[in-house]
Amino acid sequence: MQKPMNRKRGNTNLFRRLYGQRYLQIMALLGVAWMIVFNYIPMYGIRLAFKEYIGVGDIANAPWVGWTHFQAIFEDDLMLGVIKNTLGISLLKLIIGFPLPIIFALFLNELRSLRFNRIVQTISYLPHFLSWVILGGILITWLSDVGVINDALMGLGIIHEPIYYLAEPKYFWSIAIASDIWKEFGWSAIIYIAAIASISPELYEAATIDGAGRFQKMWLVTLPCIKGTISILFILAIGNVLNSNFDQILVLKNQVNESASGVIDTYVYEIGIKMGRFSYSTAVNLVKGIIALFLLLLANSLTKRMNQSSLF
Repeated sequence: MQKPMNRKRGNTNLFRRLYGQRYLQIMALLGVAWMIVFNYIPMYGIRLAFKEYIGVGDIANAPWVGWTHFQAIFEDDLMLGVIKNTLGISLLKLIIGFPLPIIFALFLNELRSLRFNRIVQTISYLPHFLSWVILGGILITWLSDVGVINDALMGLGIIHEPIYYLAEPKYFWSIAIASDIWKEFGWSAIIYIAAIASISPELYEAATIDGAGRFQKMWLVTLPCIKGTISILFILAIGNVLNSNFDQILVLKNQVNESASGVIDTYVYEIGIKMGRFSYSTAVNLVKGIIALFLLLLANSLTKRMNQSSLF
């Protein structure tokens, strides 16, 4: 009789706790519902990768073609350039852009003026709230041959004639990386700032008593205390390495710089939506998703071995 009584008491405590957290639970359920609708239900469309679907009728009635579309991926002459651009832009964004929010958060934490701290933080994350349609339009204007960038460089004597940067493929990677970092590094730093704020002041006091300076506190106190946050965000960044920010690339790319701006996401959009090759584009995206999952698991395993911090 003891076990049923304990189980009943445990269920009562669980329902009481859930009722006490009802508003948080509702918020969580909304997030779960969003994920189911936009992430899990569309997985029904994965069947397209193994069928020949022409956009008419039900997917279930389309004929099966097996691995035909996956074989076509390896025979596609454009795929090598698309993969090169995707990996090049994404890896450089990761190498350059991932440490910057951490460094920014560390130095922002050292500012003694709370008002100046807030001003700097606000200015840094304001670009995040601009869509790439707006920001892309601004960049296209700035980088034109009569834009402010050319005016400034010619005024300083760095160049002697205007350059239309978005018409030169050799500049596209730099533009994509720099503009993405400018837009997102301030917003990304918020997570690290929150993690730093949770560090016990007693650790800094102990380091001060031991004679540690500001940079020593950063290295010996702050960084070790936020390494778990850094590890988790690094794992997620590795999992997204095949995503090259579709909105940004689509806005900035044109026919002239296509050799440097064509990435997997824009290729899937053009081949699937514009050309109507739904099954082939689904196969490309499925391969991309499988590779991304492998990279996520690999990054999770490596970080777990190195510093015992991981997603799972």
